[in-house]
Amino acid sequence: MIHNTYPLKVEGSLEGAKLVTYIQEYSEQLAIENRPLVLICPGGGYARTSDREAESMALQFMAMGYHAAVVRYSCAPAKYPTALLELASAMALIRKNADEWHVDAERIVVQGCSAGGHLAASLGMFWDEDFVAEGIGLSKEEHEVLRPNGMILCYPVITSGEFAHRGSFENLLGDKEEELGEKMSLEKQVSEKTPKAFIWHTFEDGSVPVENSLFLVSALRKAGISTEFHMYPKGGHGLSLANYLTASADGGAMQEECTSWINLAHTWMEHAFN
Repeated sequence: MIHNTYPLKVEGSLEGAKLVTYIQEYSEQLAIENRPLVLICPGGGYARTSDREAESMALQFMAMGYHAAVVRYSCAPAKYPTALLELASAMALIRKNADEWHVDAERIVVQGCSAGGHLAASLGMFWDEDFVAEGIGLSKEEHEVLRPNGMILCYPVITSGEFAHRGSFENLLGDKEEELGEKMSLEKQVSEKTPKAFIWHTFEDGSVPVENSLFLVSALRKAGISTEFHMYPKGGHGLSLANYLTASADGGAMQEECTSWINLAHTWMEHAFN
């Protein structure tokens, strides 16, 4: 396994921002030559990046036959667009090394939980904007390398309106929340250039209400973007894999009814790019 750490440095980056790779070694003895890659953005309200939504998630995707990588992006006091530029930089690095790492460059999916879902979806919305390419030293003509081929969003922060997770937007935008809040309400930024999506949420989520996903699904539907959505009736926020592997230190964050999401995402991955 190519298990390496690559520092991520853009304007505003904090110490410790990095990309951690989980790349399965190529072997001529295996039929698989190039594998899809899942680029993981842990949640944490833009205050931190959760360990529960990082390596354990990566290893699950590896067990399904994919490469994985985790972005430990800069959080508060870092402000927008630092984390977005770090994620874009990670995407560019992966595509640059796609041949060497045997990554299928046409099947790179961004995955994120909670605020990490907001970050993953932000790349899905803004990958072709000039400030993103320029912010990581690419020309405007090179922005295509930043485009995710798909998004897996787990109980994502999306809207800055009535059902917003206020803490995430305060940490992300600081004193520019009033100025940038509308732009960062991602259900309003969907276009025909937005990648296809797999999204799940719970009806009972008391931290990031399910309306966040519902608004996004509605916008994706209106734009004609292929989307798979699952709403589970039970379960709180921050479930990750929803089983004992990612249970919180106090024994919480387990919900058996929700454990199926990772297999549903696997099925989606297998058919979304055919």
